[in-house]
Amino acid sequence: MQNLNYGVIGNCRSAALISQTGSIDWLCLPKFDSPSIFAKILDDEAGGSFEIIAEPGYNYSQSYIRRTNILVTKVWNDSNAFEIVDFMPRYISESGSHYNPPDIIRYIKYKTGTPRFRVVYNPRLEYGRYITKTRIHNDYIKSHTTRGSYDSVYLYTNLDKRKVLKGETIELKEDGFFLLSYNQKILKQTTDREYLKLQRTKVYWLNWAERTKVYSKYNGQIIRSALVLKLLSYDNSGAILAAVTTSLPESIGDIRNWDYRYCWLRDSSMVIKVMTDLGHANVARRYLKFIRQIIPDKDEKIQIMYGINGERKLSESILGHLTGFADSAPVRVGNAAYKQKQNDIYGILMDTIYQQFRLFDVSLENSEDLWTITRSIVRIVEENWKKPDRGIWEIRNEKKHFTFSKVLCWVAVDRAIKIALLIKQDEFLKSWQRLKEKIKNDVLDNAWNEEMQAFTQSYGSTDMDASVLLMEPYGFIEAADEKYKSTVAAVKKHLSHNGLLYRYKNRDDFGTPSSAFTICTFWLINSMYKTGEKEEAIKLFDKILGYANHLGLYSEDIDFNTKQLLGNFPQAYSHLALIETAVNLSGGTLSTEGWLRQIFK
Repeated sequence: MQNLNYGVIGNCRSAALISQTGSIDWLCLPKFDSPSIFAKILDDEAGGSFEIIAEPGYNYSQSYIRRTNILVTKVWNDSNAFEIVDFMPRYISESGSHYNPPDIIRYIKYKTGTPRFRVVYNPRLEYGRYITKTRIHNDYIKSHTTRGSYDSVYLYTNLDKRKVLKGETIELKEDGFFLLSYNQKILKQTTDREYLKLQRTKVYWLNWAERTKVYSKYNGQIIRSALVLKLLSYDNSGAILAAVTTSLPESIGDIRNWDYRYCWLRDSSMVIKVMTDLGHANVARRYLKFIRQIIPDKDEKIQIMYGINGERKLSESILGHLTGFADSAPVRVGNAAYKQKQNDIYGILMDTIYQQFRLFDVSLENSEDLWTITRSIVRIVEENWKKPDRGIWEIRNEKKHFTFSKVLCWVAVDRAIKIALLIKQDEFLKSWQRLKEKIKNDVLDNAWNEEMQAFTQSYGSTDMDASVLLMEPYGFIEAADEKYKSTVAAVKKHLSHNGLLYRYKNRDDFGTPSSAFTICTFWLINSMYKTGEKEEAIKLFDKILGYANHLGLYSEDIDFNTKQLLGNFPQAYSHLALIETAVNLSGGTLSTEGWLRQIFK
C-alpha cells in the first residue's frame, strides 16, 4: 500500500517531498506551482525521482533536526553509516534580505566504515510530458526538455558524475553533496560551501522557532505544525498554500483528486489568528497584505481562491499520461473551483479585515481602502445572502441554501459593524444591525431541524455537516446554548466513525465520501471541549496525534479503518486546526518559559 510517509523540506519559494528511504518523489521548481521536476509520487515510471539507494541490508531512519525544516535520513548497517541531510537554503544574507534560491541541497555526511550506494537521478521536467535529456558538462549535469515548453535544471556534485548518471556503486569516504538548482551557478560549488549553507539555514529555522510561544501542553506538535505553515508561505507575495501537492486522492481509487498549490481565502482568518497568537505576526501581516492586494474593486467578483502570485484564472486540465497516486487517476493541474460562487467567502474576508484593524496598526490610506471594501462587501451580502451557493465543500453540480454560507453572511455583517464602531463610522450601523438580525433569524428558523435536534447541512435537510460546528467559533451562537450542544452531539452521532469524522455523509457529485476529513475531527474536539466534554476531547485529541506520519505531518484526509493518510500533503488547514486545538486544550495558557518570553520580549 502506498503511504504518505514523506518528509517535507522547503524555503518559502518551493518545497519537496522525500521518502523514508531518501528518495525525492515530488519537487516543482522554481516555485511551488511550477511544473514538476520529480513526480514519482504520482507515477512510479513516468514521474521521475532522485534516489540514493544503499546496498541491501542497510537500515533507514528519518527525523528533522530539532525545531527546523532540515530533514535527516540515517542509513546504516553493522559497520557502515552515512546520513542524507536534505534542505532548501533559507537564511538572512549580508544585505539583510532572505536568501532562498530555487535549490535543493543533499549533504551526504560520512559517519563510519565504507558505505556504498548508487544514485537514481531521473528528472522528468514539465510533469514528464516528454522525454528529458540529461548529460554531463564540466562542472555540472544538465537536464532539459526536448519538446514542448523549454525547461532545464542543473545538478552539481563532488562525487563521480558518470557513476551518478549510470547508477553505478559509489563508495563514500568523506562528506559529499548534491546541489540541484533551477539556475546555473556562478560560483564554484564545493562541500565547504554547501556545509556553510546548511549551518546558516539551521540557524535561520532555530531562530524562527525560538520566537514561537511556548504553551503548557503539546509544544512539540505546535512547533512542527508552525514550521509546516511557515514552509507553505510564499515569500514573493505572502500567500499561504493549501498544500505542496496536486491530485493526491481523498480515497484510493477515487476521482476526488485536486490541485491544492493555491491560496484559499477561507484559510485566511485562521492563518492570521493562529500565527499571531503563536508570536509570528510577520507571517500574518504579509498574508494580510496579499489579501488586500487581491481584494477586487467595488463591484468586481470575489473569488474563493487565487494563485500564489494573485492569479485569478486557474484553468484545470488533466495529465492523462500520469497514473496517479496508487493508480488513483486523474492527475489534475489547475483548479476549476476558482469559478464557483460561495457566499461564505464574504464572512471570511470581513473577519480577516476586522482582524487587520484589531491586531495591527492600519495607516489612514489602508483604513480608507479597507472601509470602502467593508461597505462593498455588506452591499454584496445584502444582494446575495438569500441565494443558494456551492458551500464550503465546493459542491460542483448543485446549489443549496447551505447553513454555513448563511452563518458566514451573518459574520460579514457582524464584523462590518465591529469595524464601524472601531473607526467611529456609525452612519450605517442601524441598517446593518437590521440586516444582521434578519440573517440570524432566517438561519434559526430554517437551519434548525427538529427531527435531528440540530442545525443541519442546508435548509430543509436532515443531513449533518461538520461545518455547523463553526457556528460557535465565529460567534453566531454560544457554546452554552442548548441548540449548539445538541448540534455537537448530533454531529458526533451521525458523522463519527472509528474515532474520526466525516465532513458529511450524503451523496455529492462524485458519490458518497469514504474518508475522514482531518480538520473536521479537530473541529469536533474543540466543540466537545467548549461544551463541557473536556476529558473526552483531550482523549480524542491524543488519539488523533497518533495518526500523524512518522514526522508529525498531516494530509487532508485519513482512512477510517487503516488510518492511512490521504489527500494533498502536508495540508495547511489540518496543521492550522491542530495548533488551534492544542492551544485551546492547553487552556490557552503559556508555560513558565512562554510567560517569561512574553515579559522579556
